[in-house]
Amino acid sequence: MQYQDVESLEGFDREPFTSHRAAEILSQGKILGWVQGRYELGPRALGNRSILAAPFPYDNLTKLNSIKCREGFRPIAPVCIESEMHHFFYPSSPSPFMLEFREVISQDIPAVTHIDRSARPQSVNQKQNPRLYALLKEFERITGVAVLCNTSLNFNGYGFINKISDLRSFSIQHNLDGFIFMNDIYLRKANAQ
Repeated sequence: MQYQDVESLEGFDREPFTSHRAAEILSQGKILGWVQGRYELGPRALGNRSILAAPFPYDNLTKLNSIKCREGFRPIAPVCIESEMHHFFYPSSPSPFMLEFREVISQDIPAVTHIDRSARPQSVNQKQNPRLYALLKEFERITGVAVLCNTSLNFNGYGFINKISDLRSFSIQHNLDGFIFMNDIYLRKANAQ
C-alpha cells in the first residue's frame, strides 16, 4: 500500500498522470521513480516500485547504477511488452518474474544489455499490470521501442518506498528527475534540494 502522507512537495511541480505524458518525459531522457498499487516483496522490481528510464542511451546504465550506489558494471533489467519480446530477446517466451537470462537481439536497448549480450527481462501484458503496460505502449508509440529500464526503488539496505515523503527524499538524494505517485507526476524543479 502507498501513503500520500503530505499534500504538497516543495521543489516539485505536480501534474496529472497520463501514460502518454509519462512516456514523453522518459523519452526525453529523464529518470523517474514509479509507485503504483501494492508494494512488492523480494529482490526484484516488478512494476509497482521501480526506477524507470529509457533503455537508450548506454549512459543510462551508468546513471542508474550511480542512483542505486552500485558498481558501474552491474546490469539493469529491462521490462518489455510481452507481445514485443521477440523484437528484443531470445528466447521470446513470457518472463513475468524477471527470473531468466535471455540473449539481447536488438541494438536499440544498450542500457539494459550486459557485456555478454544478455539481459534478465520482465515481460508485461495488459492483464498482469495494466498501468505499466499502458506506459510501455505509449513509450513504444513515441520511440518505437517497447522496453524500459526497470530497477528497484528503495534506499540501499531498506525495503521499497511506500510514502510520498520518502519518495521525495529519495528523488533529491539520488538525483532523480521526478517520480510518478499513483495519479500524479512530480517533476523536480531545477533548484530543488
